[in-house]
Amino acid sequence: MTKNKNEVEVVKGVDLARYMGRWYEIASFPSRDQPKNGINTRATYTLRDDGTVNVLNETWSDGKRRFIEGTAYKADPNSDEAKLKVKFYVPPFLPLIPVTGDYWVLYLDEDYHHALIGQPSKKNLWILCRENQLDEEIYNQLVEKAKGEGYDVSKLKKTKHTNPPPETEDAPADKGIWWLRSIFGK
Repeated sequence: MTKNKNEVEVVKGVDLARYMGRWYEIASFPSRDQPKNGINTRATYTLRDDGTVNVLNETWSDGKRRFIEGTAYKADPNSDEAKLKVKFYVPPFLPLIPVTGDYWVLYLDEDYHHALIGQPSKKNLWILCRENQLDEEIYNQLVEKAKGEGYDVSKLKKTKHTNPPPETEDAPADKGIWWLRSIFGK
């Protein structure tokens, strides 16, 4: 069967429990939902008793921790495809409006060490790793995989990380004003 050029191939049979934990953003398409000067960007996933996933997205901007929490769940509970939906409520400081997006696992190595995440719209793309640095050869392989799936990889921007990465407890938090500023391009 030939794949339609607009279709995105996703991983099947992902062990969600094994996927849980912290993932560092190695590169992504810039998003208006994140500060432009964000560094040390990461996501932490925690499996809940009901099978959904708690999502904590964090980035550091101007010395402050910016974060938003949400929920992920399988788009089709009966499918073995790694197609998830992620729901956040915005603005983060007064969560009123639900915003739902696609989170599709396009590639995941057998050790659950690095992953390529995208969306069927191809408007967003993330390269994630369990560590805050990724071998350049592996990075390039993931970029080529994304390109083969039809993503405009020229939009990828590498995420800056410090060593060691910051600890959540050590940073002053800004739960939401950053979100408003990012909407206006700051």
